[in-house]
Amino acid sequence: MTAAPTPSATRGSRIDSQSHLFSEEFLKLLEKRKTSPYVYREGDERYVVVGDWRRRLMPKHTDPAAKIAGMDKAGIEMTALSINDPGPELFGKDSTAMAVMLNDFIADNVRQRPKRFFGLATLPFHSPDAMLKEFDRAVGKLGMKGILLYSNLDGKFPDEPQYRPLYAEAEKRGIPILLHPALPMTYAAVAGYQMASMLGLMFDTTIALCRLILSGVLDKHPNLKLVCPHVGGALPFLIGRVDHQTMVLKRGAGNIRMAPSDYLKRVYLDTVSPIPMAIRYGIDFVGVDRMLYSSDHPWVDPSLIAGHVESLKLNAADEAKVFTTNARKLFNLGQA
Repeated sequence: MTAAPTPSATRGSRIDSQSHLFSEEFLKLLEKRKTSPYVYREGDERYVVVGDWRRRLMPKHTDPAAKIAGMDKAGIEMTALSINDPGPELFGKDSTAMAVMLNDFIADNVRQRPKRFFGLATLPFHSPDAMLKEFDRAVGKLGMKGILLYSNLDGKFPDEPQYRPLYAEAEKRGIPILLHPALPMTYAAVAGYQMASMLGLMFDTTIALCRLILSGVLDKHPNLKLVCPHVGGALPFLIGRVDHQTMVLKRGAGNIRMAPSDYLKRVYLDTVSPIPMAIRYGIDFVGVDRMLYSSDHPWVDPSLIAGHVESLKLNAADEAKVFTTNARKLFNLGQA
C-alpha cells in the first residue's frame, strides 16, 4: 500500500539541478565585441547575441540575491549553479581563458554561499588537452560537482571523436555531465515566430543525445552519469521510432548492442517542462530514481516547476527522490 501523497513533505530541502547565472565581467567583455557572440544595449536593456539569435537579459540574470529569493520562495535548499550560453568554445584561441574566468566566477559564488550553491563547470573544447586540463582544475581545485556540456560545440555535436576523452574522465571520476542546449543547429528552421527557444533548443538536445547513444558513447561508458534536461528534449517521446529504425530496419545501429531505449533509460532527466504530464511521462520512462527537480531559473520561476511536480501527487518517498535525494546522490553532496 503506497503512502498518502504529501506534496509539501520536501519543501525547504529541495535541490535544483539546473539554474544559471550570468557573469557581469563576462557580459562587459561581450559588450566590447562586434561579432558573435556579443552583447549590445537598447536603452536600459541588454541583449546577448549568438549568431543570429538574440535574447534579452533582465537584472536578475546577474543577481545571486535574486536567485536566493527565488529559491526561498520555492523551498529550495541548494542549487546547481552554472553559466548559461554562450560557452567558451565560441571564443577560438581565447577559449581556455574564458573557461577559467567563468569557472572562477561560479566557484566564487559557491564559496560565498556554500550551503546554497554548488557548481557545474564549463570547459574549453577547442582541444582535448585544454578540455581535460580545465576539467581537472575545475573538479580538483575548485570543487565543481559536474560539467555543463553544450548540445553543440561551435557547430560540432558532442559525440565527435575529439570530445570522447571527456566521457572517459567523467566516468572514471564519477562526475555528472549535464547536456545543455546552445544556439540550435536548426536555427534557420526555427527563427520564424521566435521558435528558437520554444523548439530549437529542444531539437538540439534531442539530436545530440540521440547521437551520443547511436555513436556508442553510452555503450562504451555504461557508468557515465549523463543528465539531459527539459525531460530529455523530445527523445523520450520519439524513442519508439528510434528503436524500430535501428533494431528492426537496421538503420544507424552499427555502434550499439542494445535498443536505444535501453541506453536512454540510463540517462537522468530533469523536470523543466511547463506541463505536468510530460514530467509524469519522463518518470514513467526512466524511473523515479533518474528524475531530477530543476527550475532553469532565471528563465523560469522555480515555483512553477515545483508546483507541477507537486501536482503529480507522488507518494512521499518518490517525491523526496525527485526533489532532493536523487540530486544529492548524483552530485555527491553528502547528507543534509
